[in-house]
Amino acid sequence: MEIVILAVVIALVVLGALGGLIVGSRRKKPLPPPPPAAPDITAPPAEPHVGDEAETPRDEPRRTIEEVDLPGGPAPVVVEEPPAGPAVEVPGLEIPEPTAGRLVRLRARLSRSQNALGQGLLTLLSREHLDEDTWEEIEDTLLTADVGVQPTQELVERLRERVKVLGTRTPEELRGLLREELLKLVGTDVDRTVKTEPEDRKPGIVMVVGVNGTGKTTTTGKLARVLIADGRTVVLGAADTFRAAAADQLQTWGERVGAYTVRGPEAGDPASVAFDAVKEGKEMGVDVVLIDTAGRLHTKTGLMDELGKVKRVVEKHAPLDEVLLVLDATTGQNGLVQARVFAEVVDITGIVLTKLDGTAKGGIVVAVQRELGVPVKLIGLGEGADDLAPFEPEAFVDALIGD
Repeated sequence: MEIVILAVVIALVVLGALGGLIVGSRRKKPLPPPPPAAPDITAPPAEPHVGDEAETPRDEPRRTIEEVDLPGGPAPVVVEEPPAGPAVEVPGLEIPEPTAGRLVRLRARLSRSQNALGQGLLTLLSREHLDEDTWEEIEDTLLTADVGVQPTQELVERLRERVKVLGTRTPEELRGLLREELLKLVGTDVDRTVKTEPEDRKPGIVMVVGVNGTGKTTTTGKLARVLIADGRTVVLGAADTFRAAAADQLQTWGERVGAYTVRGPEAGDPASVAFDAVKEGKEMGVDVVLIDTAGRLHTKTGLMDELGKVKRVVEKHAPLDEVLLVLDATTGQNGLVQARVFAEVVDITGIVLTKLDGTAKGGIVVAVQRELGVPVKLIGLGEGADDLAPFEPEAFVDALIGD
């Protein structure tokens, strides 16, 4: 009996072990994938709600539904879009002040520093008796104002003759007389246009030269504003590669009004920068290329040779239309020494007189024109961006003699 019970127990144990092996093997087998669900081609796509866009809060991210191919059919994928925040405003370009009549608008600023010449002459000419001592005082007044020896002698001689013929002199007659003679001295029949529009090609090419400290780079930037105010397009060439931050300064001026600046490495070849600027200007189809040059001391032969090289390299593209010499009006007769040296190296076609609003003496306009035989074309009357004005003889003389 005991033997039978033992046999039954062993049989049950064996059967249990075999059953576990069978179940384990079944669990290891992968289940077949379910059959793909057939897409419902009869159901139309859902119509978008008209008010969905309006109802989406500005601060909540919008969600769009895109279809991607996955096993088992297309499945919707939610794509997050950035929230619609406030629009980023791009700062606009500055709009330069129109150049027409700019000197007239700046007349008060000019007259504050120049009235000493005009009012001094009117006071002397108004004396009842114009003796030799008075005429010597008139000469001294003109010389002190940096008019120059030769122009002063010519003006005094003409005034002597006209006053003698005039006889009795009223203040109005004296003012008219002095105005006429000063206009003759300054010159009203000279073309003072900055040449930037050659007839047979584009762009016009202008090179700006001068000693450091005269405001040369600033003048180049302001001239770009003058041209853009008159509807021209401009490329700036930062060929002053020797002065620290000169290229940065010029580029800042250009960015304010939308003028592109071509620049090179610091202490690089200025002629190469000038060449590239003209090339870029031609490719862009702009109206004018302005080239700012180095301005170390004029007594250094290296600078003069360098300017000559820049001129020759630029003229491989096209002839220069203008070479503007920037002079600090406060230096007076000393500025004429600089003018002579620059004129020997490059053909100066026009003068830019800066700082005429300070201690400058208006007679320098006459002296520098007489010395170089070229006209003053632009004058600077302050630190403001639009304080560079085309030179107008009538407005200038009116500011000299006052109201």
